[in-house]
Order: sequence, then C-alpha cells, then structure tokens
Amino acid sequence: MTTIAISDHAFGGTVRLRAWRESDAPVVLRAFRVPDLREQSAFPVVTPQDAIGWIAGWEGTGHAFAVTVGDGGPVVGNVAITGVDDRQNGWVSYWVLPEARRLGIAAAATDRLARWAFRRLGLYRLELVHRLDNPASCRVATKAGFRMEGIERGKAYGEGGLRHDVERHARLATD
Repeated sequence: MTTIAISDHAFGGTVRLRAWRESDAPVVLRAFRVPDLREQSAFPVVTPQDAIGWIAGWEGTGHAFAVTVGDGGPVVGNVAITGVDDRQNGWVSYWVLPEARRLGIAAAATDRLARWAFRRLGLYRLELVHRLDNPASCRVATKAGFRMEGIERGKAYGEGGLRHDVERHARLATD
C-alpha cells in the first residue's frame, strides 16, 4: 500500500484507514450534523445511540474504514465499499469533516481504499457517483484515479424530495 503524506499544521502525517470503533461515535455524530453530510446516512444520525448504530450497521453490509492522519491521529472521515457483486464490482463512498477538507485527505483515503479493494477483495471495478453541484467531490474522485464516465439525470434523491443529476466515475484494477 502506498504511503500518502499530508502536510498541514493541523493534520500532518500519513493518511491511514482503520476499523470503526464504538468510541468513534462522537465523531460520527458531529459529522452527520454537518448539512452536506446529513444525506450520507441511510437514517438520521441525531443521538449518540444513532452514531453507534451507524458504526455497527457496517457489519456484514460493506467495508467501512475510519480515516485518520498520523499515528493515532483523530478520525477525520470515512471511506467505504458497498454493493460488492459477483462480477467483482463495488461502490465507493467517502466523507471528511469540514476542518479536514481541501487537504487531499479524502482523495488519499479513497485511493488507499481502492488499492486495498483490488488487492485484498479481488475487485475489478469500483464506481462512485457525486451530485453535479458538488465539484469538491468530483476533484476527490479524479485525484483518487476514478475516471468520469457520464452523467445520470435525476438519479439522486435528496432532502425535500428533490432529484439531482449525478456524475458517475469508475476505477478499474488495471488503471
């Protein structure tokens, strides 16, 4: 696995992925209070118990990792693979806390996750989508080696019943 170093006064060090722990619940709760992250959970995360449920909910449904920077650094985000099928495809998702954005952490963690999935899970294709009105997520996908494949109109369903166009990206094990 490649080592990816981040140089920033608050988050200096190497991006690392580790298993989520119940003790990480306060970070999860704080993350899902951020308006642009609320829709990233399948259910509202508004109490500490909800956050613990979010962490426990990954068991058997996918591969989610807490993202940290440096040895023993704080959790600053999440990367995950879900929807692994019998054709060696999977879906990637990611988020980072606002204070850890624009530092390359999300892209580094997503790249690290992809390399792990190709090597350890034997996957061939990873896909992700982001809303068109989220250029930061597009930059993460591109920097993590995911190529843009097209736009899907009205694919995402958001708050208030609004539909949003999304852009699909994919990365192959051979890329």
